[in-house]
Amino acid sequence: MPRRFFKKFALKRHHFHKQWYLKPFQSVMKHPVYWGITRRTVVPAASLGIFIAFVPLPIHTLLSVTLPLIFRVNIPVTFAATLISNPLTMGPMFYFSYRVGLALLGMEPQPFDFDLSFEWVSTGLANTWQPLFLGCFMVGATVALLTYISLDSLWRVSIGDYLRKRRAQRALRETEQND
Repeated sequence: MPRRFFKKFALKRHHFHKQWYLKPFQSVMKHPVYWGITRRTVVPAASLGIFIAFVPLPIHTLLSVTLPLIFRVNIPVTFAATLISNPLTMGPMFYFSYRVGLALLGMEPQPFDFDLSFEWVSTGLANTWQPLFLGCFMVGATVALLTYISLDSLWRVSIGDYLRKRRAQRALRETEQND
């Protein structure tokens, strides 16, 4: 089931070979591991994408394209998994991560007033960046690990179920042929 599910939404390599701006990366992108739909490429890619989604900097797209090349996992799945961090979910994700960071550092919450100015960046952000980054790292790593475990388990159960059904069908055909 997972392989068939992901195959429906999979991006095809040949679509990207036609793009002029990707010509310098053709040799890297030809490798099937970056586009293959196997448990060994999809599960870590989803986990990596979830971890990237918790990075509190606006570099998700860059990370979701470069890190799969380093870790040799599925690029489209990594990119799609980063989309859990969107304008609707970003606030709750980062606030929860900030609270976790505060708890881990043993700090008290600071009053937070947002003002788009250099003064706010130098003073207001200075009070929040340590707990935010620590909390984002810890929550991102935890959610990524849970994603890896649950998706890997789901994939293995699905494969076991598929093989069990196939064996039952084969046994039924053999029984019918013997009769």
